[in-house]
Amino acid sequence: MARRAARRLRVLLGRRGAFLLILGIGKTCWGVGFLVDPPAPAGLRLLTELCDIQDWAWLWIAAGLVTTFSAFMRVGRDWAGFVAALVPPTVWAIAYTAAVVSGEYSRGAYVAIWYLTSHVGVILWASRVPEHSVPHVSRAAREGGPG
Repeated sequence: MARRAARRLRVLLGRRGAFLLILGIGKTCWGVGFLVDPPAPAGLRLLTELCDIQDWAWLWIAAGLVTTFSAFMRVGRDWAGFVAALVPPTVWAIAYTAAVVSGEYSRGAYVAIWYLTSHVGVILWASRVPEHSVPHVSRAAREGGPG
């Protein structure tokens, strides 16, 4: 029963949806972590001058929820999930870059590059992966026959 449900979910989501689901849950959890146990905002002064780090947590949570719900949209209609997923790491990368330029946080260059590559870059790449690039299932296999 569980295998069947997992298979149905995999078919429903596809590769792009599975990526968005994982990313969305992760972003939501990351934001909740900022609410439950706020970290020291080293390098994020650009953001914390505007509002508390707990307030910025809602950016991650909202983006995570949009990304999660977009996982269940058809290819082409899932764009909002990819856009939402890009926003928090881009904002964080900008803040860390500003901290480096201002001399406030020299380690910020590495953190900004990490956000830009392992978050923004991967999301941009995944948004361009066509769902149909996997081998097509033959008509006979779709209809339950051999093939």
